[in-house]
Amino acid sequence: MLDVVLISLAAFFAGVLNAIAGGGSFLTFPALVFIGVPPIAANATSAVAVFPGYLSGAAGFLSEIKAFDRRELYWLLGLSVIGGVAGALLLLVTPSEVFSFIVPWLLLFATLLFAFDKKIRAWTKGDKGTNPIGKTAATLAVTTYGGYFNGGLGIVLLALFSGLGFRDMNLMNGLKNALSFILSGASVVTFLLAGIVYMREAAIMMIAATIGGYVGARLARKLPVPVIRAIVIMVGLSMTVVFLARS
Repeated sequence: MLDVVLISLAAFFAGVLNAIAGGGSFLTFPALVFIGVPPIAANATSAVAVFPGYLSGAAGFLSEIKAFDRRELYWLLGLSVIGGVAGALLLLVTPSEVFSFIVPWLLLFATLLFAFDKKIRAWTKGDKGTNPIGKTAATLAVTTYGGYFNGGLGIVLLALFSGLGFRDMNLMNGLKNALSFILSGASVVTFLLAGIVYMREAAIMMIAATIGGYVGARLARKLPVPVIRAIVIMVGLSMTVVFLARS
C-alpha cells in the first residue's frame, strides 16, 4: 500500500510539473527505482505512466496550439515519432549498468540546458528562420533523447523551442506537451512490445498523472514564469544529486 501511495503521489505531481514546465519524470523515475523496479524498466514504466498526462496538459493550451502554424506543427510531430522510436530502440540495447551510470548525467544535462536557455537563445539569435537542416537535426536529437530517457524531456523541449526563437511561454508549454505525447506514444509502443513495462505500476501512475496534467495546465496560466523556472531547476538539481549519490 505504501508503494501505491508513493507512486500515485509521484505521478500526480509529475503530471502537474510536466504541464507547467516539464521535468515530471524527475519524480516518477526515482519513485519506481525506490520501490525496486530496475532502472531500464523504471525508465520505460515512467514513460508509460506520464504519457496520458501530456495529452491533458496539451488540452490546457489548446487555443495556443490551434493558432500555431499547421505545417510547422505537423513537421514537429512527424520528427517526434521518428525520434521517439529511435530513442526507445537505443534504450533496449543499452546495458543496465551503463544506463544506471549515465542517468545522473542525463538529469544534470537536462537541468542545465533549461537553466541556461536564455544563453542558448542568444547564441542562436532566436532566429526562427534558422537553416532547416539545423532545425531538423536539433529536433531529432531532442526527440531521440526523449525516447531514450524520458527524464527532463519537457525541459529539453523548452530549451529547443527557446533556441528556435519561440517567445510565448503558453505556446511553448502547449507544443511541449503535444510533442511529448506523440514521441512518448511512439516509445511507449516500443517498450510495450519489448515487454519491459511494469503494467500494474504503470496503470496506477497513468491515472494520477492524467489528473495532475490537467491541474498543472490550469496552474501554468497563473504562476509567474520565474517561479516555474525555479521549480523545474530545483527539482532537476535535487534528483541529479540523489542519483549521483546512488551511483
